[in-house]
Amino acid sequence: MGTRLHLAAALDATGEEAFTAPHWAGLVREAEHGTLDFVTFGDSLGGRPGLDAVLTAARVAPLTTHVGLVPTAVVTHTEPFHLSKAIATLDHVSRGRAGVQLTVAPDPADAQHFGRRTVGPEPELWDEARDYAEVLRRLWDSWEDDAEIRDAATGRFIDREKLHYIDFEGRWFKVRGPSITPRPPQGHPLIAASEPVGDIVFGDDPSVTDRLVFRDADAAVSADQLAAWHAEGFAGFRLHGDLRRITRELVPELRERGLFPTSYEHTTLRDRLGLARPANQFA
Repeated sequence: MGTRLHLAAALDATGEEAFTAPHWAGLVREAEHGTLDFVTFGDSLGGRPGLDAVLTAARVAPLTTHVGLVPTAVVTHTEPFHLSKAIATLDHVSRGRAGVQLTVAPDPADAQHFGRRTVGPEPELWDEARDYAEVLRRLWDSWEDDAEIRDAATGRFIDREKLHYIDFEGRWFKVRGPSITPRPPQGHPLIAASEPVGDIVFGDDPSVTDRLVFRDADAAVSADQLAAWHAEGFAGFRLHGDLRRITRELVPELRERGLFPTSYEHTTLRDRLGLARPANQFA
């Protein structure tokens, strides 16, 4: 991480603009103008109507080149196999800029959308999310990096010796695998959550985990406050509110202090955050 802090922005939209691709593309481009490390796309199973976060991120990926794209996925009522494929696809089309923010759905009203299960207490749902994250990692590893052959002359597309069953069996999931999508460029796209289940934790205490801790803050936060929190040990901050105020006012002030770069220094999101590309556990 070095001495500089990291910045992300939580993107949001309301009204008719929330359903237009050009609006979302404009937000992401503005974040990229400010050299933000990544943006998050909110999503839920209830509440106000909105677009699917993963599909929105995939739509804007070809329109940007550097900023990381981290859609939210509610894992309580969804299957890890499908999400692993979607996020691997996002990592491929964005050339290594994908991540996913895992969240849970403790509201019984959300469960009624599906009608297949009742939900337990929230701590139990986060235990399930930890298994979910592990299944994601194993599915991403189920293809070795050089499993693709793509030899038109022989008609061989895959080296089947380099595809692996993951044979995961836990309390909530039993997944054999392998994935049907090649290993993502980052190996493992970034996993974030408000609990320590992945690479990044969105929280208020930098000492609770050995993962990167990003503190949430609103467009009113000052450069002085961010610098002070960074000195306490926060790896970075996810900012909410007026995006142009962040990119046009706050970022330049942080640059003057030598805390934030003027250009993108790395290609992939993991590299930008100082996270190593994971070795394939099956190779």
